[in-house]
Amino acid sequence: MADKDMKWKTLSQKYLIEKPWLTARVDKVQLPTGVIIDEYYVLEYPDWVNTIAITKDGKFVFVRQYRYALGKTVNELCAGVVEKGEDPMDAAKRELMEETGFGGGNWQKWMIISANPSTHTNLTHCYLATDVEPLGEQHLDQGEDLEPRMFSREEVLDMLQKGEIWQALMAAPLWKYFAN
Repeated sequence: MADKDMKWKTLSQKYLIEKPWLTARVDKVQLPTGVIIDEYYVLEYPDWVNTIAITKDGKFVFVRQYRYALGKTVNELCAGVVEKGEDPMDAAKRELMEETGFGGGNWQKWMIISANPSTHTNLTHCYLATDVEPLGEQHLDQGEDLEPRMFSREEVLDMLQKGEIWQALMAAPLWKYFAN
């Protein structure tokens, strides 16, 4: 049995907000069934990256920061935005160095995931970097206030099991790491 085409037809698009960190639009779409949805909201973001960074002695490199929308200070993987025209792995290496001062090591693409494929246009490129080491100082953007944290394998697994990794795009690659 052949798969049927399930692609929606875009009838119109209207941008509601266009800012560097948030672009929202409302589309009018038609489903293959003929049904028309007059208001389908889409959030456009640049692609994101995150990295499971592990030092030569087996410590996981995290960052601790306050997340305003959630109202919590949390421990997270190093993450950031892929700049226009930038290779995702280069973005991940840059973010790790800027946020933690760690770099080098052995890098591999770990997985690609979506925050919400029904309303978000971007992907998150996840990497595994082993044998990273401190190579310099942090170089934080003006709006960043974070501190590097080091955790053992057991501590990271414990945080996952207790639900203390709040960002789903970070929990997923970590769960994959511990499943292997």
